[in-house]
Amino acid sequence: MLLGCIADDLTGATDLANELVRKGMRTVQVVGVPSSPPPADCDAVVVALKSRSLLATSAVEQSLAALSWFRTGGCERVYFKYCSTFDSTPAGNIGPVLEALASASSASAVIACPAFPATGRTVYQGHLFVGDQLLSESGMEHHPLNPMRDSNLVRVLQAQTRAPVALISLREVRAGRIGERVDALAAQGFVAAIADAVDDDDLVALGAHCARAVLSSGGSGLGAGIAAALMGPGHAPAPASMPGLRGRRAVLAGSCSKATNRQVAVMAAKAPAFRIELEDGRDAAALVAEARDWIAAQDSAQPLLVYSTADPAEVARQRARFPNASEVYEAVLGELGAFLVDFGVDALIVAGGETSGAVIERLGVQRLAIGGEIDPGVPWTMATTRDGGSLHLALKSGNFGTDDFLLKAWDKLA
Repeated sequence: MLLGCIADDLTGATDLANELVRKGMRTVQVVGVPSSPPPADCDAVVVALKSRSLLATSAVEQSLAALSWFRTGGCERVYFKYCSTFDSTPAGNIGPVLEALASASSASAVIACPAFPATGRTVYQGHLFVGDQLLSESGMEHHPLNPMRDSNLVRVLQAQTRAPVALISLREVRAGRIGERVDALAAQGFVAAIADAVDDDDLVALGAHCARAVLSSGGSGLGAGIAAALMGPGHAPAPASMPGLRGRRAVLAGSCSKATNRQVAVMAAKAPAFRIELEDGRDAAALVAEARDWIAAQDSAQPLLVYSTADPAEVARQRARFPNASEVYEAVLGELGAFLVDFGVDALIVAGGETSGAVIERLGVQRLAIGGEIDPGVPWTMATTRDGGSLHLALKSGNFGTDDFLLKAWDKLA
C-alpha cells in the first residue's frame, strides 16, 4: 500500500477516494477501522470515520486506531483528510487529531492544505476562499453544526493546537521552497503549516513534497497531488466497474448548504418530493411513518426525493424550537435509507456528511468500490453491506455538485 488515508467523514472519504482513482490508484474505501488486515491488491485505502463532530477525545482515539491499523499493515505514508471548507469548532477536531497523529508519527511542521480548486476552494495568504468569497462570507458561517466565521486558517488551526502553526506562502510554494520552509519550521517546533494553493499546479508541487513525508493533511485536492507524485505520469483512471440499474432510485438530502438547497429545489420541481419537518407533537417515529406512507404511494419509474434541507432562517427556527433537531433528522433519514433499500431501491444518493454517516451506519455498509465521477468530488460507488448485499451509492458533500446534480447523476449508471 502506497498511501493510507484517514477521513473524518463519509462524504469526504468518498471525495478523496474518487481523486485517488482518477490519478490511477487502485483504491478501496472502508467504513470505520477494520478488524481484518489491509487488502493486498490496492495502492491506497481510505478509512472513513464519523469523527468530524465528535468530542475531540473520541475523534483522536478513532484516528489513532486507524493510524495503528495502517502501521500494522506496513503502510508508512498517511494522509489525514478533512473538508475543503475546514469544518471545525474552536476546540477541534482538525487540530487535536492532527497534533495526535503528528506525535504518534514523530512528525512536525505537517502540511495542512484544504484547497480544492476544482470545486472553487483556494487558499491565499492563509485565508480560505469559496469561489470569490471568503469562507466566512460563503454561507458556511450558517453551518448548523460547525459554523465557520473566520477565514484565516492559521488562526483557526492555532486555536485548536498547543504547538504553534505557521504559513507556507504561495510565493514559497511557487519558488520551490516548500521543503526548505518545512525544515525550518520543524526546527522551531511548529506542529503544522497552512499551505497556500490557488490552482492544481500548486497542489502538484505540494503533493511532490508530501509524497515523501510520513504524515500530511488537507482536502481531496492535495490528496490528488500526492497520488500524482506516487503514481507518476501515464496512469489511467482506475474506477471500479458498475453493474446496471435493476431497481428503484431515490435521494435523501439532509445538508442545508446553499448548493444542496439549490439541488433540492431543481429536483423537487421535476420529481416526487417529500419534506420531513419537526413540529410540536411529531417525533422521529411519526416522521418515519409519514414518509414511509408517502414513499409507498409513489410511481416506481421515477426517482424520488426525501429531504430535511432548509434555508438558514428555517434552520435557525427549527434549532430554537428543537435543540436536538439535527440528531432527529439524521436518525429519521438513516431509518428511511434502510426502508428504501428494503422497498427495492438499488441506487441511492445521500446529500450531506452527517446524513451519509447515519445512512451508512443504518445500512451496515462496510466497504465501497469507487466508480465513475458524477461531478468533481462525487463518484458513484458500489457499496457492500455487512450481510453481503450491494447498492449503488453516491455520497455527496453538501457543498458539492452542480444545480442539476440530483437529476443528471442517474445518467452515469445508464
